[in-house]
Amino acid sequence: MHDVLDPRDIVPDEAEQLRLSGYPVGALEAEARSAAEEADLPGLARIRAALAELERAPGWDYVEPEDDATLMGLLETVGRLAVPRDRLKDRVRGAWLGRTVGNTLGKPVEGLSRGEMEIYLRAADQWPQTGYLPLLDPLPSGVRALHPSAPVAAAGRFTDVPRDDDIDWTILGLHVLERHGRGVRTEQIATAWLDRVPFTQTYTAERAAYRNLIQGLRPPATATYDNPYREWIGALIRGDVFGYVSPGDPAEAARLALVDARLTHVANGAYGEMWAAALTSAALCVETAADALELALAVVPPRSRLAEALRRVMELHGAGSTATDALDHVDETLGHYPWVHTINNAALIAVGLLWGSSFMEAVGLTISGGRDTDSTGATVGSVYGALHGAGAVPAELVGTTHVHVRSAVRDFDRVRIDELAERTVRLAEDHLEH
Repeated sequence: MHDVLDPRDIVPDEAEQLRLSGYPVGALEAEARSAAEEADLPGLARIRAALAELERAPGWDYVEPEDDATLMGLLETVGRLAVPRDRLKDRVRGAWLGRTVGNTLGKPVEGLSRGEMEIYLRAADQWPQTGYLPLLDPLPSGVRALHPSAPVAAAGRFTDVPRDDDIDWTILGLHVLERHGRGVRTEQIATAWLDRVPFTQTYTAERAAYRNLIQGLRPPATATYDNPYREWIGALIRGDVFGYVSPGDPAEAARLALVDARLTHVANGAYGEMWAAALTSAALCVETAADALELALAVVPPRSRLAEALRRVMELHGAGSTATDALDHVDETLGHYPWVHTINNAALIAVGLLWGSSFMEAVGLTISGGRDTDSTGATVGSVYGALHGAGAVPAELVGTTHVHVRSAVRDFDRVRIDELAERTVRLAEDHLEH
């Protein structure tokens, strides 16, 4: 369950995080998992101390800066784009609609593997996926138990946009920008979290940072202390709104995203949020997903694992490979990452956007890759809506259910999507005037 209050989760997950980041963990990971199974708390404490002493192995192939100076320097090379002002309102509304619809499309099957996804979709007579997914009972053979939130997001079981952290964070990001403006500091975002979001409605890195805040830590220590999830997808899912309010300005979008990411994430976790923000910023101005992805890649450190993964997907598309080839590639080269990691899920987002020729095809392709399907579906839907406007989101998927949003953010439950879009456009237009 990745319980941030339980060393039986924290220590083994920290060993995995270090191993994936080039540290010579050796037998410590297996020892940690064994100690966790046996509830050997003294043993876990010993392993935790040993992990803290490790240094990255010589010969690590990647350069993944974490300091603001280097990351801000990278943004200085990113230029601004012409903004189609006459289409801005429609494209921002499309982004919000696409994000909420895409999230719901993927929510019932969150956490399934690619193989399980195919079994489930075939059993639902949706291979490829064509709409909201039914709750299959009994589950088809070969599919593990569904995520606990599946019942509230299955077809016919919701009347509004189901509550989800992927949408909560987008709403909260809009709130902090309205309150504090573009000079918002990470500490102010932290205060908004404590004031507006229940602890139990946060997960992995966000919950670890929340725990750290309550215990008196301040950013950026909140992102690193007992937080094995600091490169997982939690920051990426918070990035879109910073692009919405910064149309045609990917560097500014990425800067705001970095301020936000500092609360919970480092390295590829932070790059993921910067990338998502730049991606939506560009998508509001260009005509193709390929162009938006190329522009967004410029805010990611070029020798990072995230940049490498995204480049390879883009190269496959440029070489004429099929979507199946690309999904196979993600499984083969990134399958060793946890199912909620930034790198593999970002690659799946790129696959859907590059090979999908319609909203449903783009979102469906990404969801078919499995893993964090509600999050990736939300981002693909967001970018597709930003590229093509509200009309590109199928009317039958919007219907009467995707008008109001159920939210755990205080004072925002059942807020109208159109209201969120209108408030976002006001901030975007204000940025364009300055």
